[in-house]
Amino acid sequence: MKLRILPSALADLADGRRFYSRQDQAAGEYFFDSLFADIDSLLLDAGVHRKIFGYYRHLAKRFPYAIYYKVEGDTAIVWRVLDCRQNPTKNRQALK
Repeated sequence: MKLRILPSALADLADGRRFYSRQDQAAGEYFFDSLFADIDSLLLDAGVHRKIFGYYRHLAKRFPYAIYYKVEGDTAIVWRVLDCRQNPTKNRQALK
């Protein structure tokens, strides 16, 4: 399996990193590293997660974030990395 991370997902990760860095610089780095570890796990288990809004949704292990992705051929394409604490309607709109 291959991974492709779209610019929209990278922007989501940067936003999350900024949010946690405002609390503590180390927390921002830990967030970034943790979410990338969760994304890397898709190399092994892409396609086994529940589908929500037409995307597979992988819940992050350490932070309240969800990784939304699609599988095309042998590639997992990460579309968005969204905060689960937001209104579900906002997340649905972000995935359109």
